[in-house]
Parts: sequence; C-alpha cells; structure tokens
Amino acid sequence: VQLQASGGGSVQAGGSLRLSCEASGRSFRRYSIGWFRQAPGKEREFVVAISWSGSVTYYVDSVKGRFTISRDNAENTVYLQMNNLKPEDTAVYFCAANPSDRASQLSGYEYWGQGTQVTVSS
Repeated sequence: VQLQASGGGSVQAGGSLRLSCEASGRSFRRYSIGWFRQAPGKEREFVVAISWSGSVTYYVDSVKGRFTISRDNAENTVYLQMNNLKPEDTAVYFCAANPSDRASQLSGYEYWGQGTQVTVSS
C-alpha cells in the first residue's frame, strides 16, 4: 500500500486543520492506519491510530479531546481533524499503515507516507 498525506499548513493557536491520508493499492480496509509526528530535534512520536473497521481508536494523551481520527474505506482515506491547535503540535505529520487490526501495535506500522508540515504559531 502507498500512502499520501496532505492538508498541513500554518495556523494560529486555537485554529484547526484537517489532514488526509489517501491510500492506493488493494485491501486498504485490511490496514490499521496511524498518524505520527516529528518535531524539529525530537524523535518521531505516535499521535493516533484507527483499526480496520474504524471502531477502535487510540490517542496519545496530549491530543485527546482535540484531535479526531476517522476513515472512509470506500474512499481509501483516513482523516485527522485537529482542533484547538497548540504551538507544541508543530511537527511534520506522517501517516502509516499496519497490516493488522492491532492499531495499537506501533511496531506493526510498516508502510509510511511522506510527511505534511503543520505549523502552529502563538
């Protein structure tokens, strides 16, 4: 599966962005999809993930209540709605695919898209 992330940009604190991760290839619905981010000088970190069916989601504590992940298997796309953005959310955001329904298994994310930059100014 190939992944294409888009939707990044520059916003002020408190603003919103919606990221998209579009997949090509077969059997998209058989992949858990996760979003990760990497800020300058920091290691890449897990943000959120969604299972095959979309019924199970996992969020890192710092984004709970602000970010929402969803997926449209008919469109081969996963969305990340980010509200009330904070300067500490500034990072390059990557989507990745895990060929299992264990969305929380971070070691299982084998396929990665290119990143999209999110910049939040105070």
